[in-house]
Amino acid sequence: MSKICQVTGKKAIVGNNVSHSKRRTKRKFYPNLFVKKYYLPEEERWITLKVSAAGIRTISKNGLASVLKESKEKGYIVNY
Repeated sequence: MSKICQVTGKKAIVGNNVSHSKRRTKRKFYPNLFVKKYYLPEEERWITLKVSAAGIRTISKNGLASVLKESKEKGYIVNY
């Protein structure tokens, strides 16, 4: 499974390591991902999502059902 948040769509971005002598080498910045299980009361089952810290806050603020619907529309999640 790739390192992409299934709620917000955050993924790794590319940047530079900068040393003391200002020499630059390529590196990746990865999102802060967690594998979490949520209970979906509409379907009476547990689902497992790979979400970022921002995605966890979004779910707690807006609710799981609305976030799943929105992320499915945006194409971040195919099935759950």
